[in-house]
Amino acid sequence: MGEEYLGKEMEKLQELIDKYDRIVFFGGAGVSTESGIPDFRSVDGLYNQKYDYPPETILSHSFFMRYPEEFYRFYRDKMLALDAKPNAAHLKLAELEDAGKLTGVVTQNIDGLHQKAGSHHVMELHGSVHRNYCMRCHKFYDAEYMLHSQGVPTCECGGIIKPDVVLYEEGLDNGIIRDAVTTISQADVMIVGGTSLAVYPAAGLLDYFRGDALVLVNKGATPQDKNADLLIQQPIGKVFSQIRVNK
Repeated sequence: MGEEYLGKEMEKLQELIDKYDRIVFFGGAGVSTESGIPDFRSVDGLYNQKYDYPPETILSHSFFMRYPEEFYRFYRDKMLALDAKPNAAHLKLAELEDAGKLTGVVTQNIDGLHQKAGSHHVMELHGSVHRNYCMRCHKFYDAEYMLHSQGVPTCECGGIIKPDVVLYEEGLDNGIIRDAVTTISQADVMIVGGTSLAVYPAAGLLDYFRGDALVLVNKGATPQDKNADLLIQQPIGKVFSQIRVNK
């Protein structure tokens, strides 16, 4: 896809952003890969690296309960990318919200980079590594504590500390789902970026969009491509860095 074609697509995207004030963003792992955080399902992602167990098994509720030490070895090594910095997409989304254009960010990511960039209305479908709670007394611990802990991190009360991250076999938070459904259903434009739309129930949230334009920004194909009013198959940082925010 040449620069000229991207130019035409960017023109159309810019027109939508200039015209509408109720834009919602829905993003996945591809938003954070440009910040150096690996994508589970890409060719060079976590799924294709070698471990004693596949990541999908390690990041399940039953594995966490049965082998917490092995879970935390993997978790510290691969999930706590605390030095990662927001990229052009994160920063532009925060700018759009600040300008009164973006009503919210719905994300499947757990890295907190949207908040680090300055976004306020962030709906974290799969939780966050920055929130960790004792399973016994519910005391809060931050990600730095988890990173520097040894073995299975325990609270001063003796309980095991668990990340507020949605593991496989666990359900999503109903309050966050309700907020996402409301925000999406009230939006005029929905921009979907950096996600293959393969993970449910998160991907099913697109069904609640009833607005004027669905925009898909993704390097690869998705099951929703045929429904998009605008399809841009380019890296999300490259696309968002070209958006102009007129306050």
